[in-house]
Amino acid sequence: MNKHYLFKENEIENICNHFGKHVYEKVLRDIEAYADKWNLTSFQFIPSYSAKLVFKCYSEKFGSAVLKIGNPSVKEIFTEIQTLSQYNGYNGRRFCKVFDADIENGVILEERVQPGNTLRDESSLDKRLSVFCSLYKGLHIAPANEQIFPTYTGWVGRITEYMSERQDCKELYGYMKKAKDICSSVAALYSQKMLLHGDFHHDNILLGNDGKYVIIDPKGVVGDPVFDVPRFILNEFGDEITAELAKKINEIICVLEKSLHIPNDIIKKCLFVETAMGICWMAEDGITPEEYPKLLKTVAFAEAIMNN
Repeated sequence: MNKHYLFKENEIENICNHFGKHVYEKVLRDIEAYADKWNLTSFQFIPSYSAKLVFKCYSEKFGSAVLKIGNPSVKEIFTEIQTLSQYNGYNGRRFCKVFDADIENGVILEERVQPGNTLRDESSLDKRLSVFCSLYKGLHIAPANEQIFPTYTGWVGRITEYMSERQDCKELYGYMKKAKDICSSVAALYSQKMLLHGDFHHDNILLGNDGKYVIIDPKGVVGDPVFDVPRFILNEFGDEITAELAKKINEIICVLEKSLHIPNDIIKKCLFVETAMGICWMAEDGITPEEYPKLLKTVAFAEAIMNN
């Protein structure tokens, strides 16, 4: 069993391109240090290249595990650790278990959920909705230290400001500016300051051995729980915008309204805000001119859902 991980050439190139050589060098040091500290072997790299690098591994002490090494310049790994730490042991442990963490260095060792099928793999829409609603209800707690987390309205404000400077995305900025105003109106009515997942969708809901689903990878953001609903709906969008899709999304919203006791129009407004923000994040990450029309069409679709 390999105690340390040997990166392939293309993996090294991708890490350096995404994060810089200094992060790659940090990861090498961290793998060695934490392999010794937590008795880790059998590393398998999961090439996601997000705000952190992720490895499947085995711990002599804890068993099958996931090691996450954060980019020190990105706060997301720290808020994830803080969120998981606050939720672990709370309310039936709906989140994956944290085995150990080094918060200062942005490193976390958590349970590997097995078999780990994502909620996306569940073919029944009724079942997907049932699982999401059961995990959502009663989930949210007040943050122990609100100041260490970003706010949902802050997310919306930041990306709106960024888009205002993009001369090549003026139409998309118009949508985002409207979304910011709508977000403010919703936040005035739904003003709880609770700890949200921030990325609560199918791929972050995994099936465990006991047949129950577990939540992973929280971003950690403060806001009203209504803002943790739309990311799930957004992940039910198909590749093509059709009348059938509109019918499906409206049916989903009706189910959520009844189950979660959130008014239909509020869910629709939150969906528009989340869609606009998500599309603008994609623009920030870099899109080609060819991709732009399809992204605009997606935001326009969410707006149409809201207005109907």
